[in-house]
Amino acid sequence: MKKNRLLENYYKLSREQRIQWKKYLCVLGTAFLLFLLLINLLHSCGREEPGAPETEEALPQHIPVVRELKNVWITEAEAGQITLFCDGVRETYDLDTEANEAGRLPTPDQMREQLADVELTDDLVSAVILKTEKFTGRVLSADESGIEIEGRGRIPLAEDYKGYRLYRELTMCTTEDLRFGYMDADFIRENDEICGILLAREDNMDKIRVLIKTSDFSDVLHQTVTLTAESDFLLQYGTGEEMQEELFSRGDEVTIDTDSDYFVGERIRIVPTVLTGRVRLINVNRSQGTPSYRGHIELLRTADGIAVVNELPLEEYLYSVVPSEMPASYPLEALKAQAICARTYAYGHMLRAGYPRYGAHVDDSTSYQVYNNITEADSATTAVKETYGQMILTDEGTVANTYYYSTSCGVGTTANVWKTAEAEALDYLKSSRLNPESLMQTDGGVIAADSNEVNRDAGPEDLREEEAFRDFITETHAEDYEAQEGWYRWTYTVKEIDVDRIVETLKKRYEANGKLILTLKDDDYVSQNIKAFSKVNDISVVKRGPGGVADEMVIVTDKGTFKVISEYNIRAVLCDGVTKVVRQDGSEVAMPNLLPSAFFVIEPSHDKKNVVGYNIIGGGFGHGVGMSQNGAKNMALQGLGAEQILNFFYEGCEICSGQ
Repeated sequence: MKKNRLLENYYKLSREQRIQWKKYLCVLGTAFLLFLLLINLLHSCGREEPGAPETEEALPQHIPVVRELKNVWITEAEAGQITLFCDGVRETYDLDTEANEAGRLPTPDQMREQLADVELTDDLVSAVILKTEKFTGRVLSADESGIEIEGRGRIPLAEDYKGYRLYRELTMCTTEDLRFGYMDADFIRENDEICGILLAREDNMDKIRVLIKTSDFSDVLHQTVTLTAESDFLLQYGTGEEMQEELFSRGDEVTIDTDSDYFVGERIRIVPTVLTGRVRLINVNRSQGTPSYRGHIELLRTADGIAVVNELPLEEYLYSVVPSEMPASYPLEALKAQAICARTYAYGHMLRAGYPRYGAHVDDSTSYQVYNNITEADSATTAVKETYGQMILTDEGTVANTYYYSTSCGVGTTANVWKTAEAEALDYLKSSRLNPESLMQTDGGVIAADSNEVNRDAGPEDLREEEAFRDFITETHAEDYEAQEGWYRWTYTVKEIDVDRIVETLKKRYEANGKLILTLKDDDYVSQNIKAFSKVNDISVVKRGPGGVADEMVIVTDKGTFKVISEYNIRAVLCDGVTKVVRQDGSEVAMPNLLPSAFFVIEPSHDKKNVVGYNIIGGGFGHGVGMSQNGAKNMALQGLGAEQILNFFYEGCEICSGQ
């Protein structure tokens, strides 16, 4: 009501009176603002000038910087400092004097060469917790989640575990560096987890662990395993103090599935009672029939089936690899070259296992080396024994990558065909013509000559050019070592193109490695999901590698253009699974998955704008990298020894004699 009266009185004023009233309010508001500014100015002047010394009571308290280094290796400890090896770097820190004098830190002798959690306060060592619960054992398998130790079962890995290689130069390591089947590491446990791995020594590695695939090499896991032995044998099961064993007589059959009562622990061992006894896997079929295995067999139960691992001496493993990879009828020097290659290849995988989850270095298929597909042969065994322990080392002293393949087309290529990061470093795997003219004698044997100097018209680099390679592959060259081999030249004629299969193969290869199957988009090739198409307009090889191997192929379709990279992918995409290869001797061979090689030229046949089929003229069998086995055979027939053969295919490498 009061407010309403004020408004009524205001509106009763004359116009001049209302203007005077507004002026009065403005002056009053301005005065009030000036008053507030004056108060604020007086308050600011009362403060200390910036930079003026503060009183002792105003000094901020020091907040110490505390860091905790987990699972570090103490390399040295002295009276007043320690040296740590942490994440590959050595660092020395002084001890906190107060903590040290109060006896809160271990003595130097207690700390030296131990794993520990170290607390640093302002970069001074203020606390050290030593990890001293160590044990050792034979490593059976390992992955990112845990390690399986013989007699102890599987022990989980701590999330912050650290590994150290103590021999040679001190370096960091991981579970990938563990050597399965060996006791060359100590493990440090805390709260029932492995927090530290110490690779303590470099043992002589003389045993290999092989994952045995199912019949026809179709799978790595078995649903049921049926076995017997050619002697009495022990079936061992359980873990630790609960380890048990049963004795079976020669010829007794035992069938084990994932529900077997023998799986008290994760792994079962079948061990012949004599060193020369062999275990026969009745449920496995190979070219030789039912295979038997030297050494012992381990069965590992997984969620998806049973992994079968055969552990045996490396040299005895080679007795079955050499005849499975090279016919035993080949000359002894060729077999010896194969034995040295196979030993080197196997040893490389013993250093870095291919199946850490199952505790196996390799499997028994073409993914590594074919093992025990063919029965042992005296000539192959002789080749292994006469090259006992010999391996191929690079000029840096490391184990060479001894790739090999069946037959060349008269020229080889380099490891770049696989598009891997390590390929560039494998410079000893040269692209060379395979004929006597491409050799020159040296004190150490034979090495590949510069093909462009010896045979300029057909040098490996010249063969990158489409016209030069077409001239080369559409002819035979009598001087080539393998000119008489059936696989030296071949043809592959697809009369009716299977577009659906090409689409599916492109999708599968894209899933395997999306960087090698690309789609054209806005003038650039990009990695993206493969879209289905119904018609092919063109197929062409657009890039060749050393020796003329097809390196990149372009497929133009009604729904897009695709680039296929790598010899393997190209061989897979062009194989329709039905058409047979016709070798130069007239024999026909089925090719269900891959073309024989990527050394070929392709001639599409068109109906108007669409490709309806294609004819391929090619040569060789295999990837073309490293040693040609038929090349080695014919070189041996011409009098070259194993060392000369290997010096040619692995230029600059050295054969290391002895274990």
